[in-house]
Amino acid sequence: MSIRATIAAGLASVGAFMAVPLAATDGDAPEERIWLDAHNVERAEFGVAPLTWSEDLAREAQSWARRLSRLERLEHSTREQRNRTGENLWMGTARRYSPQAMIAAFSSEKQYFRAGEFPRVSTTGNWADVGHYTQIVWSQTRQVGCARAPGARFDILVCRYWPAGNVIGQRIAPANRAEQR
Repeated sequence: MSIRATIAAGLASVGAFMAVPLAATDGDAPEERIWLDAHNVERAEFGVAPLTWSEDLAREAQSWARRLSRLERLEHSTREQRNRTGENLWMGTARRYSPQAMIAAFSSEKQYFRAGEFPRVSTTGNWADVGHYTQIVWSQTRQVGCARAPGARFDILVCRYWPAGNVIGQRIAPANRAEQR
């Protein structure tokens, strides 16, 4: 299991205190709308353009999420398997987390984010501590598609991003800070 997958699993277990019960979602909004809105709230705060939903990315994410659900573990697909898209993975206790809480686990990494040239973007010194968050707010990313695969013990969430973020050597900073460099 990669370090990013390990972090997502750790955040999922630590994230129990911030979980929103499934019944507390946005009315009857589909998960897809909730996931997209949660991404775009973070992007607006960061000062970058909103993402659009991609059914193609969601289908690819669903296929990978089902595989991980059967395996009951997180494992990133290879760049070739995911057609060079970006990928965020999340795992949590089955039927315990709302769609908002899943994305909140990724977004919680912003507490360790610092503007800079990727991968030097974490106050901890380890880019993997912010990698999910930086993928969400990566300014060149335009599309997202996510899918959940329920399992007997765990729910798996896979989000795919186009174009992929977290590009070595590229600068990432909130819009208002990027102008100050």
